[in-house]
Amino acid sequence: MNFDRIKEKLSILADAAKYDVSCSSSGSKRLNKDKGLGDSSGMGICHSYTEDGRCVSLLKILLTNHCIFDCAYCVTRKSNDIRRAAFKVQEVVDLTIAFYRRNYIEGLFLSSGIFKSADTTMERLVAVARKLREEENFNGYIHLKSIPGASDELMQEAGKYADRLSVNIEIPSEKGLKLLAPDKKREDFIKPMKTVQNGIIKYKNEKKLFKSTPSFAPAGQSTQMIIGASGETDAEIMYTSSYFYKKFGMKRVYYSGYIPISFDSRLPSIGTEVPMLRENRLYQTDWLLRFYGFDIRELLNKEHPNLDSDIDPKLSWALRNLHLFPIDINRADKQSLARIPGVGMRSVSKILHARRYRRLNWEHLKAIGIAMNRAKYFILCDSSDFERKDRTAAQLKSLILSNSSSKFQKTHNSAQLNLFSANQTPILR
Repeated sequence: MNFDRIKEKLSILADAAKYDVSCSSSGSKRLNKDKGLGDSSGMGICHSYTEDGRCVSLLKILLTNHCIFDCAYCVTRKSNDIRRAAFKVQEVVDLTIAFYRRNYIEGLFLSSGIFKSADTTMERLVAVARKLREEENFNGYIHLKSIPGASDELMQEAGKYADRLSVNIEIPSEKGLKLLAPDKKREDFIKPMKTVQNGIIKYKNEKKLFKSTPSFAPAGQSTQMIIGASGETDAEIMYTSSYFYKKFGMKRVYYSGYIPISFDSRLPSIGTEVPMLRENRLYQTDWLLRFYGFDIRELLNKEHPNLDSDIDPKLSWALRNLHLFPIDINRADKQSLARIPGVGMRSVSKILHARRYRRLNWEHLKAIGIAMNRAKYFILCDSSDFERKDRTAAQLKSLILSNSSSKFQKTHNSAQLNLFSANQTPILR
């Protein structure tokens, strides 16, 4: 093996893979068997992230960055003047095993540019997974990218070996795809999604009858959209997400802010990157749809096509619907409690449990951990004061932002005094 050449390939193809953020690994329960190598427990792979969002506990690479397509938004498009490289199937297998034995990784995230054809590319990806499972007895996590347009037979085989499969729809709208990737068709993305979905449903049905039924993509499927490349509103983006969640049972939809990489007139100009805050707001909205019982039409519609950058989407919805508040903490059902700004789903569960024993007041709610700087303007409890009084939505927004700013400054100062900082994922409440 030419180690210098392998190292060069790894440098090129790992860097090219960083633009794909959909590498979540939770949801699989592949256990170690027959004294094999690795496992993927029910808790999911434990991974850390770099500042630019790359998952560093998975070997995250492209099989190749050669591509027959010329998508304007893609760094690996055929017209782009970049260094090209391609791994052989066995090289990826050897790298995965070598990295795992050194405790560098706990699994593999493998994608690829499309060379020759969709089936040729997908066949190589499947070959990597098959070799790892059958020849190396590798039981660690494997996430394969589904290639748009790949045959049903290859997708069925991929599901036998991969824990998760995903095909990126890339651009949220069909008009945007036609503008920036005219060689691609939306149906080529949909076809493998349907095949994977049908395979998962078939597996679940057969598993009820036969416990020995071989698993099929146990961690489900996901997809990713590029945000800000083709001018869609937040409403268009999230309506697309809602469709894929309902239609194909997606585990996750990922949102990747477009990073300008060329001077193409169809794209945003160099230096106009999508703000990280926009991605964050989209993920918060996604969370509300999946876990808080919101309908997309409540959060985004013709009157409100874009998310508020100043405040989170639940607070924004609440300020537009003040007639639904205040909500009585001691009487409201679970769905109503989940709609109170500052109250997360864990707090909802604690409230429902605690009020079985006594009526709750301000102090109880503080102890439960709800964000009182927001929640107090939308609730009633076993205390006499109702904080909102006769304030308008605009006045409440200003007051909450002011309170949040003061709280942030105190926290920031405290963190600096302690000479400690950590990357934390914001919690939607």
